[in-house]
Amino acid sequence: MLTKRIIPCLDVKNGRVVKGKNFTNLMDVDDPVSLASYYSDCGADELVFYDITASSEGRALFCDVLKNVASNVFIPLTVGGGINNLDDFDRVLKCGADKVSVNSGAISDPTLIEKAAKRYGNQCVVLSMDVKLTDNGYKVFSKGGRIQTDLDAVEWAKFAEKSGAGEIVVNSIDTDGVKQGFDLPMLNAICGVVNIPVVASGGAGSISDFVKLFKNTDVDAGLGASVFHFNQFSIKKLKNELKNNQIEVRL
Repeated sequence: MLTKRIIPCLDVKNGRVVKGKNFTNLMDVDDPVSLASYYSDCGADELVFYDITASSEGRALFCDVLKNVASNVFIPLTVGGGINNLDDFDRVLKCGADKVSVNSGAISDPTLIEKAAKRYGNQCVVLSMDVKLTDNGYKVFSKGGRIQTDLDAVEWAKFAEKSGAGEIVVNSIDTDGVKQGFDLPMLNAICGVVNIPVVASGGAGSISDFVKLFKNTDVDAGLGASVFHFNQFSIKKLKNELKNNQIEVRL
């Protein structure tokens, strides 16, 4: 049985880690380099780094901050924000990323997923989906959750896998920062149509939320931000509790 992964997420704006609720009302948290180093040392399986305003501001990702983060972590690093073409993939990988997360860029140019997978390998390409439940089902949003698209989240996930994405991160806008648990119905809908790893993001508020996540869905990893940033519980304690619940993790 493959072990389940625990992944802290660094949402970075203007060179600082921030966190909000439902993708809004962002508050300052910490320096990304020191926080990344801390997570690397205390048992995180991977780390996600998002330059969360790069796409909406129409600019490239902050490479200087990324280089400092990459040089201080010794676990796989996924990086996203402002990834719009193969040059962006190349630049971010050269800054130290192990995997590149594409969101709005793939919505604008769906062929980018296949092009990147062919050049850098499937394992390098991560599709990040910002998803919200609407009257017309689960819809994908772009530009940091600001703009609703016509894309159905389940169909978009299927397309991403067929195009060569090696992993999907599903960010629930509805549960982001609410700390009342992951969006299990949405995750099951997406896990049910793909065979590549799915990472759940949005809603972690307690250890029991992670237990419920892994017990009731087929996701491969749980991503958290606030619960780790504000020391609600340590990654070590979380993993010990998961192990006690017969969920395989790397201790």
